[in-house]
Amino acid sequence: MKSPLIAPLALLAATWLAAAPAAAETVAIVNARLETAAAAGTIPSGAIVLKDGKIIAVGAGVTAPAGARVIDARGGVVTPGLIAASTNLSVSEVSAVRETQDDGSGRLTAGFDVSYGVNPDSTMIPLARQSGVTRGVVTPELTRGGAGHKDDSGADDFAGGGGGAAAEPGMFAGQAAIISLAAGDTDPVEKARVAVGLDLGEAGARNAGGSRGAALVLVRAAFEDARAFARNRAAYDRGATREFGLSRVDLEALIPVVEGRTPLLIRVHKASDIRQALRLAREEKVKIILEGAEEGWRVAGELAAAGVPVIVDSQADLPSAFEALGSRLDNAARLQAAGVTVAIMGARDFNNLRQARFNAGLAVANGLPREAAMATLTSNVAKIWGMTGVGSLVVGQTADVVLWTGDPLETSTWPVAVFIGGVEQPQSSRAFELRDRYATPSTTGYPPAYR
Repeated sequence: MKSPLIAPLALLAATWLAAAPAAAETVAIVNARLETAAAAGTIPSGAIVLKDGKIIAVGAGVTAPAGARVIDARGGVVTPGLIAASTNLSVSEVSAVRETQDDGSGRLTAGFDVSYGVNPDSTMIPLARQSGVTRGVVTPELTRGGAGHKDDSGADDFAGGGGGAAAEPGMFAGQAAIISLAAGDTDPVEKARVAVGLDLGEAGARNAGGSRGAALVLVRAAFEDARAFARNRAAYDRGATREFGLSRVDLEALIPVVEGRTPLLIRVHKASDIRQALRLAREEKVKIILEGAEEGWRVAGELAAAGVPVIVDSQADLPSAFEALGSRLDNAARLQAAGVTVAIMGARDFNNLRQARFNAGLAVANGLPREAAMATLTSNVAKIWGMTGVGSLVVGQTADVVLWTGDPLETSTWPVAVFIGGVEQPQSSRAFELRDRYATPSTTGYPPAYR
């Protein structure tokens, strides 16, 4: 339900956010409901202290240290900064303009590195911060189409991802990256090449010429090629090896995968395809993360036993494709109950990152425990992607902290203060700037561009 605190908090926000500090400072947020996404769970009323970019105190008995800037939350909610589990934020700008989309390649497959296309000046980054998102995992997309994977304009099945090159799609989508959304950061990539994307199911079958069986044969063959290449680099350079099915760049990218150092992000939906992904991981000894998994609830026990995490869209409850006939609203709840580490995403596209927290609220309405839902947006995402020092309100963690007007899983709630690394972020955006520019009519009659 809508929080009665929205009006006073909104008034306070004007003062708090007049200008973002240039550096981290000591800040105490008091009289807040603390949703820690950690072992402490939810603290109904307490305080959190940020200093030198870190959380130095959090709990019910915490008081503001001398000299700290004090923000009275007046009962508002404080959470860790949200982490977008899989997004094209910063590598895709205008859905109808291919030249602005850098989340895919028509030439490279596994070797495509999405981090090189990250745009720190993306106008979508401030929008994401206004949704409480402080970090994100930028993932490549190769095949548009299949269950729940369309490009932003709704058109499906164009090969080559954002690059728009007229080339046959490969089996692998490329390499993901972790970014920070801090304002003014000219190099937001915190870690590149954190996973290699792979389409299975219907999309993988299309990439392989129409058959799921062919897709898995090609993937296994690529793994064998990568292992052979790793053993015989010198021979490869002399032209003294057998022919490989991938380029050197793609083979190099697959070496950390086959060595178990870098996971595969497998987009898969159907229960039988999920079982094939588990078998692939087991037999090839590779780490995997699943995205989609609309029928994951049917194999939840197997996923838990294998220790495979899942990124789901909890709003996916319709049979959008034959491979998603078993979609249901309590998918996240059933997976979590079975012991699977679950992250919840919204739409991959940059304009709809706020959907992730609404989807988490939807999952709560369908059986997911409230504290578990908060973890699906924060600490679980950090765990899945190997991100240390973020994702929870714990002493020693990086001070990625959001103060909300009320329950962050409700549509009527928004952030009034966002901190990344202890630095309060501006809440401006291109949309707000345009609003302010045109809000006051010109007394001369000329449009703003001519004043």
